[in-house]
Amino acid sequence: MSLRGSTTVSERILASLPYLLPVLDGVGFGLFLVSQFPLLGIIFVPLFPLIAIYNTTFLGVIPVSFMIFIALFAFVVRNENIVHFIRFNTMQAILLDIVIFLCSLLLRLLKFIPGADFTVQTLSTTIFLGIIVAVIYAVSQSLLGRYAEIPAISEAVYTQVR
Repeated sequence: MSLRGSTTVSERILASLPYLLPVLDGVGFGLFLVSQFPLLGIIFVPLFPLIAIYNTTFLGVIPVSFMIFIALFAFVVRNENIVHFIRFNTMQAILLDIVIFLCSLLLRLLKFIPGADFTVQTLSTTIFLGIIVAVIYAVSQSLLGRYAEIPAISEAVYTQVR
């Protein structure tokens, strides 16, 4: 049961869809892990068409990923006519995506340090596993009609979504 009333099955499904955003952005962090365990990569094969579309640009200028990000924030999170449960989960997925972006900036900086290859691989794998665990938890809670409480991120979401 959710905090603000019951949710329908369609609301639960719609609330779990935005979590594709952090998965699509986080798959790149798993390259080192997949190179060690190739069978693990089979799980992500269905995502390849979505990743290809997600990483393209619109008219060669605006990344599709940025357009999706802005559209979700502007038309879902800020739209008070949409159920709070969907808006909460969408904002949580957006914040997870922002964390992924910040982690990617950190890893880019670490690549300039000589001899940091092992550190970069370890951090990439850790970030990837963290993303996957957080998304699996959030999606499973969404499908059950519950608010997924991810420390620090959920608190920030509650301040953004009224």
